[in-house]
Amino acid sequence: MSESMLNMYISFGGIIFLFLAIGLILLSRYKLKGIFGTIIAILAYIFLIVGGLIIFYIVFSGPAA
Repeated sequence: MSESMLNMYISFGGIIFLFLAIGLILLSRYKLKGIFGTIIAILAYIFLIVGGLIIFYIVFSGPAA
């Protein structure tokens, strides 16, 4: 597998993490209450941070030849 294809799959993983974060944050804010909502919110923000770091890495790693 070439470096370009690997970067593409890694970026797809980052995008999926960001979409999961959006869904879980909305779920925890509007549907869940108490400790369960807090746990889901913490998990969502972890997904948000990891997804952002992945996208940051892909964007600033430069073009793959």
